[in-house]
Amino acid sequence: MRPVTLGVAVLAVLVSGAAFAFDTSEGGGYDWPLPDWMPRPPVPQDNPMSAAKVDLGRHLFYDARLSGDGSVACASCHDPARAFTDGRETSVGIHGTTGNLNAPSLANVAYLPVNAWANPHMTSLEFQALVPLFGEAPDEMGATGQEDRIFADLASDPYYGTAFAEAFPDRPAPDLFTVTRALAAFQRSLMSFDSPYDRFKYGGDLTALSGSAQRGEQLFFDHRFECYHCHQGVLFTDNFQREGSPWVETGFHNTGLYADYPQSAPGRIEITGAPSDAGLFRTPSLRNVAVTGPYMHDGSIPDLRGVLAHYAKGGREGHANQDGMIVGFTASDQEITDIIAFLESLTDESFVTNSDHADPWPEDHPARITRAMP
Repeated sequence: MRPVTLGVAVLAVLVSGAAFAFDTSEGGGYDWPLPDWMPRPPVPQDNPMSAAKVDLGRHLFYDARLSGDGSVACASCHDPARAFTDGRETSVGIHGTTGNLNAPSLANVAYLPVNAWANPHMTSLEFQALVPLFGEAPDEMGATGQEDRIFADLASDPYYGTAFAEAFPDRPAPDLFTVTRALAAFQRSLMSFDSPYDRFKYGGDLTALSGSAQRGEQLFFDHRFECYHCHQGVLFTDNFQREGSPWVETGFHNTGLYADYPQSAPGRIEITGAPSDAGLFRTPSLRNVAVTGPYMHDGSIPDLRGVLAHYAKGGREGHANQDGMIVGFTASDQEITDIIAFLESLTDESFVTNSDHADPWPEDHPARITRAMP
Protein backbone atom coordinates (compact mmCIF):
# COMPACT_ATOMS: atom_id res chain seq x y z
CA MET A 1 0.00 0.00 0.00
CA ARG A 2 1.44 3.35 -1.06
CA PRO A 3 0.23 6.65 0.41
CA VAL A 4 -2.83 7.88 -1.48
CA THR A 5 -2.12 10.87 -3.72
CA LEU A 6 -5.02 13.27 -4.13
CA GLY A 7 -5.36 16.11 -6.60
CA VAL A 8 -5.05 19.71 -5.49
CA ALA A 9 -8.64 20.44 -6.54
CA VAL A 10 -9.92 17.53 -4.46
CA LEU A 11 -7.99 18.68 -1.42
CA ALA A 12 -9.22 22.24 -1.82
CA VAL A 13 -12.84 21.11 -1.76
CA LEU A 14 -12.32 19.07 1.37
CA VAL A 15 -10.46 21.61 3.46
CA SER A 16 -12.46 24.66 2.45
CA GLY A 17 -14.24 26.13 5.41
CA ALA A 18 -13.12 24.82 8.80
CA ALA A 19 -13.07 21.07 8.25
CA PHE A 20 -10.62 20.40 11.06
CA ALA A 21 -12.00 22.78 13.70
CA PHE A 22 -14.48 21.05 15.96
CA ASP A 23 -17.84 22.45 17.01
CA THR A 24 -18.04 22.58 20.80
CA SER A 25 -21.44 24.25 20.97
CA GLU A 26 -24.19 22.62 22.99
CA GLY A 27 -26.93 20.67 21.26
CA GLY A 28 -26.25 21.38 17.61
CA GLY A 29 -29.83 20.55 16.61
CA TYR A 30 -29.20 16.81 16.34
CA ASP A 31 -30.62 14.15 18.67
CA TRP A 32 -27.61 11.93 19.36
CA PRO A 33 -28.52 8.26 20.01
CA LEU A 34 -26.48 8.16 23.21
CA PRO A 35 -27.01 7.02 26.79
CA ASP A 36 -26.80 9.67 29.50
CA TRP A 37 -23.38 8.48 30.63
CA MET A 38 -21.70 8.98 27.24
CA PRO A 39 -20.57 12.46 26.10
CA ARG A 40 -21.14 13.59 22.53
CA PRO A 41 -18.33 13.31 20.00
CA PRO A 42 -16.73 16.37 18.38
CA VAL A 43 -18.25 17.66 15.13
CA PRO A 44 -16.52 19.87 12.54
CA GLN A 45 -17.78 23.45 12.48
CA ASP A 46 -18.40 23.33 8.74
CA ASN A 47 -20.37 20.07 8.93
CA PRO A 48 -22.93 20.31 11.74
CA MET A 49 -25.09 17.26 12.28
CA SER A 50 -28.70 17.06 11.12
CA ALA A 51 -31.16 14.23 10.61
CA ALA A 52 -31.48 15.15 6.93
CA LYS A 53 -27.71 14.97 6.44
CA VAL A 54 -27.46 11.61 8.21
CA ASP A 55 -30.24 10.15 6.05
CA LEU A 56 -28.57 11.45 2.90
CA GLY A 57 -25.29 9.96 4.06
CA ARG A 58 -26.93 6.59 4.65
CA HIS A 59 -28.23 6.52 1.08
CA LEU A 60 -24.80 7.46 -0.27
CA PHE A 61 -23.12 4.85 1.94
CA TYR A 62 -25.10 2.09 0.20
CA ASP A 63 -24.94 3.60 -3.29
CA ALA A 64 -22.59 1.71 -5.63
CA ARG A 65 -22.94 4.46 -8.24
CA LEU A 66 -20.18 6.24 -6.32
CA SER A 67 -17.75 3.69 -7.76
CA GLY A 68 -16.20 3.56 -11.21
CA ASP A 69 -18.34 0.70 -12.47
CA GLY A 70 -21.31 0.65 -10.09
CA SER A 71 -20.11 -2.44 -8.23
CA VAL A 72 -18.69 -1.08 -4.97
CA ALA A 73 -20.30 1.05 -2.27
CA CYS A 74 -19.01 1.92 1.19
CA ALA A 75 -21.27 -0.87 2.44
CA SER A 76 -19.42 -3.36 0.25
CA CYS A 77 -16.66 -3.36 2.87
CA HIS A 78 -18.69 -2.24 5.90
CA ASP A 79 -21.64 -4.52 6.70
CA PRO A 80 -23.79 -3.39 9.66
CA ALA A 81 -24.40 -7.01 10.74
CA ARG A 82 -20.63 -7.30 11.26
CA ALA A 83 -20.41 -3.95 13.09
CA PHE A 84 -19.52 -2.38 9.74
CA THR A 85 -16.65 -4.72 8.85
CA ASP A 86 -16.69 -7.26 6.00
CA GLY A 87 -15.56 -10.62 7.41
CA ARG A 88 -12.59 -10.82 5.01
CA GLU A 89 -8.89 -10.83 5.82
CA THR A 90 -8.46 -7.77 3.60
CA SER A 91 -11.10 -5.85 1.70
CA VAL A 92 -11.98 -6.28 -1.97
CA GLY A 93 -12.42 -3.26 -4.24
CA ILE A 94 -13.43 -2.56 -7.80
CA HIS A 95 -12.60 -5.24 -10.41
CA GLY A 96 -11.94 -7.68 -7.55
CA THR A 97 -8.82 -5.82 -6.43
CA THR A 98 -7.60 -7.21 -3.12
CA GLY A 99 -6.58 -4.60 -0.57
CA ASN A 100 -3.77 -4.68 1.95
CA LEU A 101 -5.69 -4.02 5.17
CA ASN A 102 -8.57 -5.43 7.15
CA ALA A 103 -11.73 -3.28 7.06
CA PRO A 104 -12.04 -1.57 10.47
CA SER A 105 -15.33 -1.29 12.32
CA LEU A 106 -17.18 2.01 12.00
CA ALA A 107 -18.93 1.69 15.37
CA ASN A 108 -18.34 4.88 17.37
CA VAL A 109 -15.90 6.12 14.73
CA ALA A 110 -16.88 9.71 15.60
CA TYR A 111 -14.81 9.42 18.78
CA LEU A 112 -11.63 8.30 17.01
CA PRO A 113 -9.09 11.06 16.39
CA VAL A 114 -7.42 9.01 13.64
CA ASN A 115 -9.49 7.37 10.92
CA ALA A 116 -6.93 5.01 9.43
CA TRP A 117 -4.85 2.03 10.46
CA ALA A 118 -1.50 3.75 10.06
CA ASN A 119 -1.89 7.34 8.85
CA PRO A 120 -1.69 9.71 11.85
CA HIS A 121 -2.76 12.64 9.65
CA MET A 122 -6.13 11.10 8.71
CA THR A 123 -7.99 13.05 11.39
CA SER A 124 -11.22 13.87 9.54
CA LEU A 125 -13.97 11.56 8.34
CA GLU A 126 -14.64 14.04 5.54
CA PHE A 127 -11.05 13.74 4.35
CA GLN A 128 -10.92 9.97 4.90
CA ALA A 129 -13.82 9.47 2.46
CA LEU A 130 -11.45 10.44 -0.34
CA VAL A 131 -9.31 7.35 0.20
CA PRO A 132 -11.84 4.67 -0.82
CA LEU A 133 -13.32 6.95 -3.48
CA PHE A 134 -10.12 8.00 -5.24
CA GLY A 135 -7.30 5.90 -3.83
CA GLU A 136 -5.44 3.87 -6.44
CA ALA A 137 -2.99 1.88 -4.34
CA PRO A 138 -4.97 -0.30 -4.03
CA ASP A 139 -7.95 0.63 -6.18
CA GLU A 140 -11.05 0.59 -3.95
CA MET A 141 -14.01 2.39 -5.53
CA GLY A 142 -12.26 3.66 -8.65
CA ALA A 143 -13.98 7.05 -8.85
CA THR A 144 -10.98 8.86 -10.30
CA GLY A 145 -11.93 10.40 -13.64
CA GLN A 146 -15.59 9.45 -13.12
CA GLU A 147 -16.63 12.48 -11.08
CA ASP A 148 -18.84 14.12 -13.72
CA ARG A 149 -20.69 10.90 -14.41
CA ILE A 150 -21.11 10.13 -10.70
CA PHE A 151 -22.54 13.53 -9.81
CA ALA A 152 -24.82 13.48 -12.87
CA ASP A 153 -26.18 10.08 -11.82
CA LEU A 154 -26.84 11.34 -8.31
CA ALA A 155 -28.50 14.53 -9.55
CA SER A 156 -30.88 12.55 -11.77
CA ASP A 157 -32.12 10.36 -8.92
CA PRO A 158 -35.50 11.53 -7.51
CA TYR A 159 -34.44 10.97 -3.90
CA TYR A 160 -31.25 12.98 -4.23
CA GLY A 161 -33.15 15.71 -6.08
CA THR A 162 -34.67 16.78 -2.78
CA ALA A 163 -32.32 15.21 -0.22
CA PHE A 164 -29.25 17.28 -1.08
CA ALA A 165 -31.26 20.50 -0.97
CA GLU A 166 -32.71 19.57 2.42
CA ALA A 167 -29.36 18.62 3.91
CA PHE A 168 -27.37 21.43 2.26
CA PRO A 169 -29.71 24.34 1.45
CA ASP A 170 -26.79 26.51 0.31
CA ARG A 171 -25.35 23.77 -1.99
CA PRO A 172 -28.35 21.79 -3.29
CA ALA A 173 -26.50 20.04 -6.14
CA PRO A 174 -24.43 16.89 -5.47
CA ASP A 175 -20.70 17.58 -5.45
CA LEU A 176 -17.62 16.33 -3.66
CA PHE A 177 -18.07 18.75 -0.78
CA THR A 178 -21.61 17.64 0.03
CA VAL A 179 -21.09 13.94 -0.69
CA THR A 180 -18.13 13.60 1.67
CA ARG A 181 -19.82 15.60 4.41
CA ALA A 182 -23.02 13.57 4.22
CA LEU A 183 -21.04 10.32 4.37
CA ALA A 184 -19.16 11.64 7.40
CA ALA A 185 -22.39 12.64 9.15
CA PHE A 186 -23.85 9.16 8.69
CA GLN A 187 -20.71 7.56 10.08
CA ARG A 188 -20.75 9.90 13.09
CA SER A 189 -24.27 8.70 13.86
CA LEU A 190 -23.13 5.07 14.30
CA MET A 191 -23.23 4.85 18.09
CA SER A 192 -22.91 1.51 19.87
CA PHE A 193 -23.36 1.62 23.64
CA ASP A 194 -25.98 -1.01 24.50
CA SER A 195 -23.99 -4.21 24.95
CA PRO A 196 -24.58 -6.59 27.88
CA TYR A 197 -21.41 -5.15 29.41
CA ASP A 198 -22.86 -1.62 29.16
CA ARG A 199 -26.06 -2.72 30.85
CA PHE A 200 -24.03 -4.41 33.58
CA LYS A 201 -21.38 -1.71 34.06
CA TYR A 202 -23.34 1.47 33.50
CA GLY A 203 -26.97 0.40 33.75
CA GLY A 204 -26.77 -1.49 37.02
CA ASP A 205 -28.23 -4.71 35.57
CA LEU A 206 -26.33 -7.35 37.55
CA THR A 207 -27.96 -10.13 35.50
CA ALA A 208 -26.66 -8.83 32.15
CA LEU A 209 -23.26 -10.54 32.42
CA SER A 210 -22.63 -14.26 32.89
CA GLY A 211 -20.32 -15.49 35.62
CA SER A 212 -17.75 -16.41 32.99
CA ALA A 213 -17.85 -12.91 31.47
CA GLN A 214 -17.50 -11.32 34.92
CA ARG A 215 -14.43 -13.44 35.59
CA GLY A 216 -13.15 -12.50 32.14
CA GLU A 217 -13.53 -8.81 32.95
CA GLN A 218 -11.33 -9.24 36.02
CA LEU A 219 -8.70 -11.04 33.95
CA PHE A 220 -8.86 -8.44 31.16
CA PHE A 221 -7.95 -5.70 33.63
CA ASP A 222 -5.32 -7.81 35.40
CA HIS A 223 -1.63 -6.89 35.10
CA ARG A 224 -0.88 -10.48 34.17
CA PHE A 225 -2.54 -10.05 30.79
CA GLU A 226 -2.02 -6.28 30.21
CA CYS A 227 -4.99 -6.10 27.77
CA TYR A 228 -6.26 -2.85 29.21
CA HIS A 229 -3.06 -0.86 28.68
CA CYS A 230 -3.93 -0.47 25.00
CA HIS A 231 -7.64 -1.37 25.08
CA GLN A 232 -8.72 1.13 27.70
CA GLY A 233 -11.56 3.49 28.47
CA VAL A 234 -15.14 3.39 27.31
CA LEU A 235 -14.18 2.44 23.73
CA PHE A 236 -11.54 -0.14 24.74
CA THR A 237 -8.85 1.64 22.73
CA ASP A 238 -6.23 4.26 23.50
CA ASN A 239 -7.66 6.45 20.73
CA PHE A 240 -10.36 8.83 21.91
CA GLN A 241 -11.77 12.34 21.58
CA ARG A 242 -15.01 13.88 22.78
CA GLU A 243 -16.90 17.13 22.42
CA GLY A 244 -15.13 19.98 24.17
CA SER A 245 -12.03 17.99 25.11
CA PRO A 246 -8.85 20.13 25.02
CA TRP A 247 -6.78 17.12 23.89
CA VAL A 248 -7.09 13.81 22.09
CA GLU A 249 -5.64 10.39 22.84
CA THR A 250 -3.91 8.51 20.03
CA GLY A 251 -2.29 5.10 20.26
CA PHE A 252 -0.28 3.14 17.68
CA HIS A 253 1.50 -0.11 18.55
CA ASN A 254 3.65 -2.83 17.05
CA THR A 255 2.01 -6.09 18.15
CA GLY A 256 4.79 -8.42 17.07
CA LEU A 257 3.13 -9.93 14.03
CA TYR A 258 6.24 -9.92 11.83
CA ALA A 259 9.99 -9.72 12.17
CA ASP A 260 9.93 -7.69 8.95
CA TYR A 261 6.64 -5.99 8.12
CA PRO A 262 5.76 -6.33 4.42
CA GLN A 263 5.94 -3.32 2.10
CA SER A 264 2.23 -3.73 1.39
CA ALA A 265 1.44 -2.75 5.01
CA PRO A 266 4.56 -1.51 6.80
CA GLY A 267 2.79 0.54 9.47
CA ARG A 268 3.05 4.21 10.36
CA ILE A 269 6.56 4.37 8.87
CA GLU A 270 4.87 4.52 5.45
CA ILE A 271 3.66 8.03 6.32
CA THR A 272 6.34 9.35 8.67
CA GLY A 273 9.45 7.64 7.33
CA ALA A 274 10.67 7.17 10.91
CA PRO A 275 12.24 3.73 11.56
CA SER A 276 10.65 3.74 15.02
CA ASP A 277 7.23 3.69 13.32
CA ALA A 278 7.80 0.39 11.50
CA GLY A 279 4.97 -2.02 12.28
CA LEU A 280 2.94 0.51 14.29
CA PHE A 281 -0.81 0.46 13.71
CA ARG A 282 -3.71 2.17 15.46
CA THR A 283 -5.29 0.27 18.34
CA PRO A 284 -8.79 -0.85 17.30
CA SER A 285 -11.76 -0.60 19.61
CA LEU A 286 -12.92 -3.91 21.10
CA ARG A 287 -16.58 -2.97 21.06
CA ASN A 288 -18.44 -5.61 19.00
CA VAL A 289 -15.12 -7.43 18.56
CA ALA A 290 -16.75 -10.86 18.54
CA VAL A 291 -18.44 -10.10 15.20
CA THR A 292 -15.56 -8.27 13.49
CA GLY A 293 -13.12 -11.10 12.75
CA PRO A 294 -10.70 -11.93 11.29
CA TYR A 295 -8.36 -9.85 13.39
CA MET A 296 -5.26 -7.62 13.31
CA HIS A 297 -4.56 -4.94 10.70
CA ASP A 298 -4.10 -7.58 7.99
CA GLY A 299 -6.77 -10.05 9.10
CA SER A 300 -4.09 -12.68 9.70
CA ILE A 301 -5.64 -14.18 12.86
CA PRO A 302 -9.03 -15.82 12.27
CA ASP A 303 -10.59 -15.87 15.75
CA LEU A 304 -10.40 -14.47 19.27
CA ARG A 305 -8.79 -17.60 20.67
CA GLY A 306 -6.04 -17.18 18.10
CA VAL A 307 -5.58 -13.53 19.13
CA LEU A 308 -5.14 -14.52 22.76
CA ALA A 309 -2.71 -17.28 21.76
CA HIS A 310 -0.69 -14.68 19.85
CA TYR A 311 -0.37 -12.46 22.91
CA ALA A 312 0.20 -15.42 25.25
CA LYS A 313 3.22 -16.32 23.11
CA GLY A 314 4.50 -12.75 23.37
CA GLY A 315 4.01 -12.05 19.68
CA ARG A 316 4.41 -14.15 16.56
CA GLU A 317 7.88 -12.97 15.60
CA GLY A 318 10.31 -10.63 17.27
CA HIS A 319 10.63 -7.03 16.08
CA ALA A 320 12.73 -4.16 17.38
CA ASN A 321 9.64 -1.97 17.76
CA GLN A 322 7.41 -4.56 19.44
CA ASP A 323 5.41 -2.98 22.24
CA GLY A 324 6.96 -3.55 25.65
CA MET A 325 3.64 -4.68 27.10
CA ILE A 326 3.60 -7.76 24.85
CA VAL A 327 5.73 -10.11 26.92
CA GLY A 328 3.58 -13.24 26.97
CA PHE A 329 1.55 -14.89 29.71
CA THR A 330 0.41 -18.27 30.95
CA ALA A 331 -3.30 -18.94 31.30
CA SER A 332 -5.57 -21.92 31.85
CA ASP A 333 -8.15 -22.97 29.27
CA GLN A 334 -10.87 -21.71 31.61
CA GLU A 335 -9.24 -18.30 31.91
CA ILE A 336 -9.04 -17.98 28.12
CA THR A 337 -12.69 -19.02 27.86
CA ASP A 338 -13.63 -16.41 30.45
CA ILE A 339 -11.76 -13.62 28.66
CA ILE A 340 -13.52 -14.54 25.42
CA ALA A 341 -16.87 -14.52 27.23
CA PHE A 342 -16.08 -10.99 28.40
CA LEU A 343 -15.14 -9.91 24.86
CA GLU A 344 -18.38 -11.42 23.56
CA SER A 345 -20.29 -9.36 26.14
CA LEU A 346 -19.16 -6.24 24.25
CA THR A 347 -21.42 -7.14 21.31
CA ASP A 348 -24.27 -4.66 20.94
CA GLU A 349 -27.07 -6.61 19.27
CA SER A 350 -29.24 -3.51 18.95
CA PHE A 351 -26.43 -1.89 16.95
CA VAL A 352 -25.78 -4.70 14.48
CA THR A 353 -29.53 -5.05 13.83
CA ASN A 354 -30.46 -1.33 13.88
CA SER A 355 -32.84 -0.58 11.01
CA ASP A 356 -31.69 3.06 11.04
CA HIS A 357 -28.35 1.81 9.69
CA ALA A 358 -29.76 -0.57 7.09
CA ASP A 359 -29.77 -0.34 3.30
CA PRO A 360 -32.50 2.17 2.35
CA TRP A 361 -32.64 1.33 -1.38
CA PRO A 362 -35.21 -0.99 -3.03
CA GLU A 363 -33.74 -4.25 -4.36
CA ASP A 364 -34.15 -3.24 -8.00
CA HIS A 365 -32.75 0.28 -7.59
CA PRO A 366 -29.68 1.32 -9.66
CA ALA A 367 -27.90 2.18 -6.37
CA ARG A 368 -27.70 -1.49 -5.45
CA ILE A 369 -28.65 -3.69 -8.39
CA THR A 370 -25.00 -4.37 -9.36
CA ARG A 371 -23.51 -3.75 -5.93
CA ALA A 372 -21.22 -6.36 -4.40
CA MET A 373 -21.63 -7.11 -0.71
CA PRO A 374 -19.51 -9.08 1.79
